[in-house]
Amino acid sequence: MGVNKSKKLWGSLSLVLALSLAIAGCSNGGNGNNAGGSGNGAAADPGTANADQPANAAGDGGNAAATSDDLKPVTISAFIGTPNQAPTPDNRIYKKIKDELGVTLNMEFLVGDLQQKLGVMIAGGDYPDLITADPKLVSAGAVIPLEDLIEKYAPNLKAHYAAYWNRMKDSSDGHIYWLPNYGAYTGEYHATNYSGPAFWIQKDVLKEAGYPTPKTLDDYTKLIRDYAAKHPTIDGQPTIGFTSLAYDWRTFPLLNAPEHLTGHPNDGGVVVDDGVASVFADKDIAKQYYKTLNGLFNEGLMDKEAFVQNYDQYLAKISTGRVLGMFDQHWNFQQGEDTLVSQNKIGQTYVGFPLVYDTSIKDYYLDRPVINLNNGFGISKDAKDPVRIIKFLDALMDEKYQKLLSWGEEGVDYIVGTDGKYARTPEQRKQQEDPTWKLANKADAFYGAAPKMEGTYSDGNATSAGSQPQEFFDSLKPEDKELLTAYGHKTWTDFFSPAPENPVYYPAWQVDLIDGSDASVANKQMSDASLKYLPKAIMSKPDQFDAVWTDYVNAYKKINVKAYEDRINDQLKWRIENWASQ
Repeated sequence: MGVNKSKKLWGSLSLVLALSLAIAGCSNGGNGNNAGGSGNGAAADPGTANADQPANAAGDGGNAAATSDDLKPVTISAFIGTPNQAPTPDNRIYKKIKDELGVTLNMEFLVGDLQQKLGVMIAGGDYPDLITADPKLVSAGAVIPLEDLIEKYAPNLKAHYAAYWNRMKDSSDGHIYWLPNYGAYTGEYHATNYSGPAFWIQKDVLKEAGYPTPKTLDDYTKLIRDYAAKHPTIDGQPTIGFTSLAYDWRTFPLLNAPEHLTGHPNDGGVVVDDGVASVFADKDIAKQYYKTLNGLFNEGLMDKEAFVQNYDQYLAKISTGRVLGMFDQHWNFQQGEDTLVSQNKIGQTYVGFPLVYDTSIKDYYLDRPVINLNNGFGISKDAKDPVRIIKFLDALMDEKYQKLLSWGEEGVDYIVGTDGKYARTPEQRKQQEDPTWKLANKADAFYGAAPKMEGTYSDGNATSAGSQPQEFFDSLKPEDKELLTAYGHKTWTDFFSPAPENPVYYPAWQVDLIDGSDASVANKQMSDASLKYLPKAIMSKPDQFDAVWTDYVNAYKKINVKAYEDRINDQLKWRIENWASQ
């Protein structure tokens, strides 16, 4: 990452980024984020006025001049519920926005446990202006409805979300509280990179084995065993065959694999068959997986710190290059992998495979784009000027700023070919791989949580360099081109079966359990039981595994699992009834 690996990567920070001057001038003719160009073919909401017009920063669709209030400098505080490093005070992209938008962002990033932080915030009743999503904030009355603000002041946002408007409404009261940060597509969708769930394995392991295609869990673990036997150390440190993570809300690396091994998509804590959701954590389909991990542990191949490490430690361990594999979603460990890329340790980065228990099962890891409900920013009840905040977020949805936040500045971060297509020079690509450079030249911390265009702009360019087909391939390292060529693939998604149409309800993990409800209590109890017994089972002697598993199943029998399943199924039914026409 360009820093000492022993340095704590994501620490405590409260950040002030000055963004001053006028909140006019954000208009950039040719706004391409109308729902009519959405990848799902949905038409723009007929009730959206001027949805196809670029909006100015006043949020009036360009039909009225900005008022004097719109021109006054303003400070917007924001809590972002993920660990991030602070951008440098002279960050180029934030300064560019500063010179045009008149907003100071006072950002605080997560340190430690998210639920503990939110609990303290709720108990104190004191909130920043913007806050990233969590259902308990709605239950606590911490955030305000946004639909009227969007309708009146944010034509860019209304157009951006038009195809998803009903899905964004809370099923309990019909209000919209959150602005999803991912999944609202416009134009053409290019699947190149893969950021979802998979069993990941180092490229060096694949190369040494002759580029095999592991299909089953047994195939995968054999690759790990064989490589670890030949390479007991990597870069002078003991080789770790397989690791996992079960920290704070990031428990899915430990808990979710069984659903995929049985050919189900990512529905979180349930599998859905014939429209009915059921918990799988205590079932035989899960037992089979954890028994495999028990075998790895007793062979010395399972990370002994997997169940006690926090997120920073997990990323730091991956960044050492000595972890051969894990089940995870790529976005969750990418920061650790970025360190390896910056050190040109490409062979120690990862390829994802869609493993199943046996080859009669078709893999279902890759899904179609889905709106990221219950994520992104909300506006708190303590915000003094919600109108100004929504206008600012709306201004950032103009293509001019979307390109700035994603691609950067033309001539500095990317070039434009004679065909109008965006690309990067080798030097520009190298900069993008340097985490230290990015702290001074990218606005990733805020952009990650903010509403964003995905797909293509109105000029046909992809909304990110990684999604621009030619730029994606040209930017690959020689080692990656060699690997993809060996498999006969052109993108990382080619390792997965094509995504079928998403079920209408999908995904079940987005269901709000309602904080304090029987379903929410059951969910907490199930999670606690899993985090208590699964590590015990995995780390037990082989002849003790079944006994520990029985204790685990018995613990589940004491939990009102039905309340959890009933809530999920009620909401799936509601979605099918209310979303089917969209």
